[in-house]
Formats: sequence, structure tokens, C-alpha cells
Amino acid sequence: MTETKTNYGKLTAGLIAAWFVTAAASSALNLLKGAPGQPPIPILIAVLTPVVAFSIWYGGSKPFREWVLSLNPRTLTLIHAERIGGLVFLAMYTYELLPGMFALPAGWGDIAIGVTAYLAATRLIRNHRRAFIAWQLLGVLDLVVALSMAAIASLLHPQGITTAPMTELPLSLIPAFGVPLFLILHIICIAQARRWPAASPHRIVQATGPIGA
Repeated sequence: MTETKTNYGKLTAGLIAAWFVTAAASSALNLLKGAPGQPPIPILIAVLTPVVAFSIWYGGSKPFREWVLSLNPRTLTLIHAERIGGLVFLAMYTYELLPGMFALPAGWGDIAIGVTAYLAATRLIRNHRRAFIAWQLLGVLDLVVALSMAAIASLLHPQGITTAPMTELPLSLIPAFGVPLFLILHIICIAQARRWPAASPHRIVQATGPIGA
């Protein structure tokens, strides 16, 4: 089992690295840009492709699924602390570089998830399984709302302030890499939490182990 974990760990790390390079290259080649006034299809494809690929692999491979479910949910949850970087959206809105319809919900939503990630990874995971799952679902909702508002803003105001900066480096790495990665992490944590004993918080702590394990 240890060898299997090592193999999947190396394979996954390699795939994530290749995914990051592909996202950066696609941005550099302007492949994520859509026509003005049209739905952001390239961005949507960039977001959904990794999530769909993961879902197919997870559902079709029992060894991979068992490896995924063995990952430390605390560590996976703490990664979301990086979303406090949503401050960038608010700053760009202030300087009229991004539309408020997108920047405000995306920025504040990311900040809320980022600042509460440690709480979810330490407190909720110990004694509140349902609250932990609810937090993960709120994280998913934040990402879905941000994507939806970005699309709506581009359609409603094609000649005004648009989300075009999100299709250019370095911001393009957020929808092309960060968003689908965060979605996958949320999916994994929800799947893990659904398997925990509802009334045995001490067993949950033992199963998750120390942070970073």
C-alpha cells in the first residue's frame, strides 16, 4: 500500500506540474481569450476539464480513489488559506480594472474562505462534521458564483470594464489552474467527511492525523 501511495503521489505531482505548465502556455498563447460579448467558453473549458478528468479517474479507479481518500483533509483544507489573495480582485476593482459585479463577490468570497480555512482545518474537522462539509460547500459556491458573475459581467457590459484581465498572465492562472484545483480539493474533502462516523469526533481526529501528515 505504501508503494502504491508513493506511485500515485509522484504521478499526481507530475500531472499537476504539467497542468500548470499547460495553463501558463495557453495563457501566453492567448488561447483563453474569448470574443467580446460572448460567453467565456475557453475559460469554462479550462476550469471544467481538470475537474471532469479527476472525477472520471476517481470514479473508475478503486486504487486511485483509495489513495485520494487517504490524503490528509486538514492539509487539503489549509491550502485554501491562499484564497485570501482575493484582495487582489478588490484592489483591481478600486482601480477600475475589473467590474464590481465580478470582483466584489469573488474577492470577498475568497477572503472569507481564506481567513476561515484554519478554523475549518482545526476546529470543524474535530467536532463538527456537518459544519466541515458545509464550509467545503461554501467554498465551492464561492467559486461557482465568481465564475458565473465573470460570465454575466462580460455579456452585460462588453464595451465597459470587463474581466479580460483574467484571461491574461498572471491572473489567467487563477481560473485556468487555481479554481479547478480548489474545486477538486473541496470534492475530496467532502468525499472524505461523508465517510467519517457522525458521532465519534475522536475517531475523526485519529483518522486525519496531525496537520501536514
